[in-house]
Order: sequence, then C-alpha cells, then structure tokens
Amino acid sequence: MVFKRMMRAFGVGGPTVDTVLTNPNVRPGEVLSGEVRIAGGDHPAEIDHVTLALLTRVEVESGDNEYNTNMEFHKFSVGQRIMAQPHQNLSLPFQIPVPIECPLNVVGGMQLSGMQLGLRTELEVRGAVDPGDLDPIWVHPLPSQDAVLQAFGQMGFRFTKADNERGRIHGVPQQLPFYQEIEFYPPPQFAGRVKQVELTFVTTPTELHVVLEADKRAGLLRAGGDAYGRFAVSHQQAVGTDWTATINQWMSQVSGSRW
Repeated sequence: MVFKRMMRAFGVGGPTVDTVLTNPNVRPGEVLSGEVRIAGGDHPAEIDHVTLALLTRVEVESGDNEYNTNMEFHKFSVGQRIMAQPHQNLSLPFQIPVPIECPLNVVGGMQLSGMQLGLRTELEVRGAVDPGDLDPIWVHPLPSQDAVLQAFGQMGFRFTKADNERGRIHGVPQQLPFYQEIEFYPPPQFAGRVKQVELTFVTTPTELHVVLEADKRAGLLRAGGDAYGRFAVSHQQAVGTDWTATINQWMSQVSGSRW
C-alpha cells in the first residue's frame, strides 16, 4: 500500500492526456480547435485544472550571457474539478484564440529554421506530478504579412534564420514580452554595404507594423552600424502596397548613407 501511494505520487497509474487538434495550421488571430482526451488510470483521480498553453523558444540576454528558454505566451482553461474514474475516457472540446502577435514558423510552405511553436496541455492532478502533452502547431502569415515576405523573396533576399528575442521595440504597440526577428542576407546589389536585414512584424487587429533593421558594413568612407526602418499600415493597405518598391527605396537609402 505504501509503495502504491509512492508510485501514485509520481503519477504512475494516474490519468493520461492526449490533445487532438482539428487542424494544427493557423494564422495569427485565428482559433485553434480540438479536444483534450483524458484516459483514466488504475485508480480514481481528481483533476483540479486542465490548461492549454502556447509556448515558443525565446532568446534571453542577461548581462554578457545569452540563453534560450521555453516561454508560455498564452494560457487557456479547458476544465476544472474533474473526477476521472478508473479507465474512464473523457473528452473536453476547446477553441483557443491565437494572439494576433503570435510569431510565424511557416512561410510559403517552408518551416522557418530556428522557430518552434507548440500547444502544451497541462493536467493538475491532486496529489501527483502533472502528466502533460505537447503538440506542434504551424503558424502561417496573415495576407498582410505575406505581402511583405513575398517582396523579400522577389527582391532576392535569402532567408537565414528566425528567432524570438525577449524585450520590447520602442514606438510600436507590442503586447507580448518578446518579438520575432526573421533574418535575411541582402540581394547582390546591396551585399557589399549591408551584411543582413532583420524583419519584425508587430500586429494589431487593424494594423501591421513592419520593423526593419539593417546591419551595415563599415567601409573606407562610412561607418558600420545598425539602421532602422518602420512602416505602419492597415492590413488592407498592406496587401495593396508595393513592398518591393518600398523596401528597395529604404535599402538604397541605408546602403548609400554615410555615417
């Protein structure tokens, strides 16, 4: 009996959880739907909470050090005070809204290297270690974001990697405690003066904020350093904007300026 109690305390023989998504593909601001399936163990178990959480990898700078950590950026309660009888099967349907600022991890059908996004299911079982479940999700760009990304591709930018940085960008209506950077090598006509360009989207339900950062190469008559560009338009305007011309003009100014 003592051994059984000890094993229960470590979650052995308790309920297990499996989350099934209707469709793991989603865009920022849309809804993920599915059901949390709980299978009862070999003894009755009281489940205090069933919670879903969106999480991603975030780079954190601390002094002179950098490290990556999993960060939850949205939590959603599916159920509470549930009694799971031995070998009983329970199903809890859900719809969880995806934040409009959610980072992207798929562009043009290609997974972005360095980007991980998942939906974690947490069972808070009384008197035992929480069993859990983690499911990958695939976040695709909004049409407004896709218009900008397509321009980068048409201009000959080459994607290198993407990551999330903890912190805030001044002057934009950022809500999450981190922002995504999508990094590109510039096309040949700018490669001699610009090392790379980082693209960040900060979205609201009505607006798209595009933040560009160019890492400039130092030269005989110019200093290196970072140059920034910011553009704010409605989602509707973004779809109709000639981003190729806009980005080309900004790149020309950045690469031609002498600091």
